[in-house]
Amino acid sequence: MIAAVVLVSATYVLPFVAVYFTDIPAAKFGEDGSWAAIGGMIGGKILGIEWLRFLIVLGGMMSAFGMFNALVMSYSRLPLAMARDGMLPKTFARTNERNAPWVAILVCAAGWAVCLGLGFSRLITLDIMLYGASLMLEFVTLVVLRIREPELKREFRVPGGLPGAILAGLFPLGLLLLALVKSGSETVLGLNGLAFGALMIASGFAVYAGTRRLRERRQASAMETIEAT
Repeated sequence: MIAAVVLVSATYVLPFVAVYFTDIPAAKFGEDGSWAAIGGMIGGKILGIEWLRFLIVLGGMMSAFGMFNALVMSYSRLPLAMARDGMLPKTFARTNERNAPWVAILVCAAGWAVCLGLGFSRLITLDIMLYGASLMLEFVTLVVLRIREPELKREFRVPGGLPGAILAGLFPLGLLLLALVKSGSETVLGLNGLAFGALMIASGFAVYAGTRRLRERRQASAMETIEAT
C-alpha cells in the first residue's frame, strides 16, 4: 500500500516538476488538452509529427479506457447487490450466461451517457462532492468502530488509538472542503453545483426510505425460505 501511494504521488508530481523547469506559464493549463499541447511544445516534431503530444494523447486514451472498463465491471455490481437485497427492483438482478448483470450495465451506461452533456468542470464538481461524501462515511465508520468495537480483529489497524483514527479523516476532509469551495461556482441544470449535489444525496436517502417495505418483504421471504428448508 505504501509503495502504491509513492508511485501514484510520483506520477502526479514529476510531470508538474518537469513542466515547471520549462518556464511555461501556469495559465497554459487552463484549457482541455493542455497537457498534450504542452507536450507538443516541449517535444518538438519528428517526421512532421509532434511525437510527445501523440504519446500523451495515446497514454490518456489507454488510461481512460482501462479505468472506464474497471469502473463498469465494479459499479454495475452495486445495482445487482442492491436488487438482491431488496433495495432495487428485481430486474437489476438479471444476469446473462456469463453472469454479467446486463440490465445494471445498460442502466449505468445510459446514466453515464446523459452526464456527458454536463461538461468536464461540472462533472468534477459533482464527483468531488458525491465521492467525497461517500469517502467521509468510511472515515466516520472507522471512528465509530474504534469506539464501539475497539478489540475487533482487523487485518490492519490505524495506529494512535482513537485520536489516530480521527486524524486519518481530518486531512481528507480538509482537502474535500477546499475543493468544494473552489468548484462551488459551477451550475448544473440552473442550480449551483453544490446544491445539485446535495439534492442528489438527499434523493438517495429518500429512495432508501421509500424502499423500506420492499426490503422488509424480501427479508421476510428469505426467512420463510430458510425455515422451509
